[in-house]
Amino acid sequence: MNALNGKRALVTGGSRGIGAAIALALADKGADVAITYERSGDRAAAVARSIEEKGRKGVAIQADGADPKAIESSVRDAVGALGGLDILVNNAGIGRAGSVADISLEDIQALLDVNVRAPLLYAKAVIPHLKEGGRIITIGSSLAERVPFPGMTAYAMTKSALLAFTRGLSRELGPRNITANLVLPGAIDTEMNPADGPMADVVRSMVALGRYGQPEEIAAAVVFLASPAASLVTGAIISVDAGANA
Repeated sequence: MNALNGKRALVTGGSRGIGAAIALALADKGADVAITYERSGDRAAAVARSIEEKGRKGVAIQADGADPKAIESSVRDAVGALGGLDILVNNAGIGRAGSVADISLEDIQALLDVNVRAPLLYAKAVIPHLKEGGRIITIGSSLAERVPFPGMTAYAMTKSALLAFTRGLSRELGPRNITANLVLPGAIDTEMNPADGPMADVVRSMVALGRYGQPEEIAAAVVFLASPAASLVTGAIISVDAGANA
């Protein structure tokens, strides 16, 4: 069943990992999809081709999430290429580790720019294009609610900001029947956090299911939130973390 037939989605950071899985899953359900990427042009083009092979429109747009002008232009390009937008998936994010005493000002600013300001600016740019039934889905982190390791305080702080962002946005957009929800992935097997990495065994020992997740498992939650089946779900914080925060 193509629950998203006729829908048009923008997925930020969609060239690899969770973002690519989300883009392909939305296309599988009938949506046309534009993705943004910062540097991985070849991989972004490959994702766009895969979307086209599913019979949907696929567009790859270069945009630096730390640049407000690039955010605005990427939304204009997506609207122009797809003929409008119905779904925004705020997926792009970066990680920087370091204790509060040692983390650099440059890393703090980068975290704030990409993980906090960019989702807000993407929403700001997309909202005028959304009609009744529109969706804004943001990808956060299980570290928004619990920080089990030292050195992740600044990163976790940026992800916890997305809880307030999502809840407030749901109140602002509810009268227009547009929903806003947040997905909190736990440890997902990607290049940034591989299931065979140096900390993988420790991570597995801390989660209820004892395993890493796959990008497609996050994409499944996003597809649900984007679908008509989730019409009553807004302001929700949905953990997809193998029980990391259980």
